[in-house]
Amino acid sequence: QVHLVESGGGLVQPGGSLRLSCAASGSIFGIRMMGWYRQAAGKERELDAIITSSGITNYADSVKGRFTISGDSARSTVSLEMNSLKPEDTAVYYCLLQGWSRDYWGQGTQVTVSS
Repeated sequence: QVHLVESGGGLVQPGGSLRLSCAASGSIFGIRMMGWYRQAAGKERELDAIITSSGITNYADSVKGRFTISGDSARSTVSLEMNSLKPEDTAVYYCLLQGWSRDYWGQGTQVTVSS
């Protein structure tokens, strides 16, 4: 059983910053990549950023230059530094761990950007 725990969400003003963290525990037999997705109210879940086990990163166009993903596959952790936050970044953010046989999701953490 693999369990992902996210932390770091909250309420922030436009232009502010937050750092999300995710830690995985359990029987993890190799990691292909870890990442962060968001799901705004009434919308589908969408990619924000991923990082592979070799350190290659990929970002959605909407967050390039504002968000930075970092991870440690050996420790099964991934973080997302979010700067210059906008109201449209408001969503539930989910951590993803992609193993070699299946994907695992965290429970989500709410990020609200509002004045």
